[in-house]
Amino acid sequence: MLKSLFAAALGFALATPAIAADPVRGVTATEITIGTYTDLSGVTAMWGVNNNNAWRMVFEEANAAGGINGRKIKYITEDNQYQVPRSVQAANKLINRDNVFMMVANGGTPMNNATMPDQLAKGVPNLFPLTSARSMYHPLHPLKFGLAASYYDQMRSGIKHFVEARGKKAICAMSQDTDFGRDVMDGVRDQLKAMNRTLLSETLHKPADTDFSASVARLQDAKCDLIVLGTIVRDTIQIVGAAKKLGWNVEFLGQAAVYDPAVAEAPGELTEGVYTMTPVLFAYADDPRPAVQEFAAKYRKAYGKDPNFAAQLGYTAAQLVVLGLKNAGKDLTTDSFVAGMEAIKDWKDPFGSPAMSFSKTRHQGSDESFLCVVKAGRWVPVTATPFSY
Repeated sequence: MLKSLFAAALGFALATPAIAADPVRGVTATEITIGTYTDLSGVTAMWGVNNNNAWRMVFEEANAAGGINGRKIKYITEDNQYQVPRSVQAANKLINRDNVFMMVANGGTPMNNATMPDQLAKGVPNLFPLTSARSMYHPLHPLKFGLAASYYDQMRSGIKHFVEARGKKAICAMSQDTDFGRDVMDGVRDQLKAMNRTLLSETLHKPADTDFSASVARLQDAKCDLIVLGTIVRDTIQIVGAAKKLGWNVEFLGQAAVYDPAVAEAPGELTEGVYTMTPVLFAYADDPRPAVQEFAAKYRKAYGKDPNFAAQLGYTAAQLVVLGLKNAGKDLTTDSFVAGMEAIKDWKDPFGSPAMSFSKTRHQGSDESFLCVVKAGRWVPVTATPFSY
């Protein structure tokens, strides 16, 4: 009251203090906190470790160049061992204790499905998880972004090709009894239904199962001429090995989780002739393209080994996130970041992947896939260009 009277007596009004903008979680004037949970020591560690390495490499490069619009990235990774309970625990830590701005490259389909509801409810974007599950971008949500063709897309494209171009009639499946496996099988069933066909036979297994002799024998008795794989690396090799032991030369068709050098390099040319669909092509370390050579050399220098496919995926995805952050400008908020991602059009990585674009109505970079086959211990493209269904 005295201040008001004093101001009135002097003929001016006291300045009203400026109201500070609400703080943005995980963002300060100098830092952006980004979190990941992934498999660093479990059954899919060959994916999680290498993918995480590449994300970290891109972020460290951005920081070394001065950061993004004046901010440097603080990157926190938690080991989920490819287990849902550990993923929930890790997500709670990253969201509630570390106060991350966004989460990237979270490993595993069931893990993401378990943690995303709380994550999205708290306004934390989920970018490019280490899974090709359709639920990573569908249904459309402002805070969900998927990198490329989903398992669902890959299987629909692959089944269509093998039926129409290769004359397959007796289609069977071996799949993990998980959210990941079900996503793969949704694509198989929907494409067969669209072509007025049905699945002849199917077996299910747990991610840690190792004996597939009985399941393979069952499908052999059913006279399958194509086995679709809802599998990852270890179970793929063991299933193909079980078929070879029976002397059964049936064709196998996998998806991105199968597309790993470890599968192609299985001893004794065990996996020779195995097919897979992949949303992007793996560029081997001896690829002559300068940009690929540069990436491989940087990765080798940082981690003492050649990058695998998961590392390549991480490199591509991390570059897109950095671009989205740059597009968001200095006034970084969740809304400005989402708009920055949606502004990306026809972006291409150095590996020959399909061009990737995002918009307000599409948060999936691409829905096209390549068909590849194992030849002499390497994945070799069967089709020169990617295709969809």
